[in-house]
Amino acid sequence: MNRLELINRLAERYPQLTQPTLLLAVKSITRQIGDALSQGERIEIRGFGSFSVHQAPARMGRNPATGETVQIPAKNRVHFKPGQELKSRVNKNGLEKSSE
Repeated sequence: MNRLELINRLAERYPQLTQPTLLLAVKSITRQIGDALSQGERIEIRGFGSFSVHQAPARMGRNPATGETVQIPAKNRVHFKPGQELKSRVNKNGLEKSSE
């Protein structure tokens, strides 16, 4: 699901809210989450999960085209840990892995 699909589903579920209002709400929420993470803060949404920033250390890698060893610098990565309620909902719906 992308942002437009999310807004359309919310508009169907809450017809009293206009699409421009929903767009503003979704953009505001994602912007606030991004801003908080960029400042190193942890975000927890009860029943859904938590977002945090983890540092990936510098490491040695290999250029697949040339086989040359290259230094990969340290960087920050966003980590999401699903909450128990979200895990239960996903498992309750019986999502199965594809056998491909």
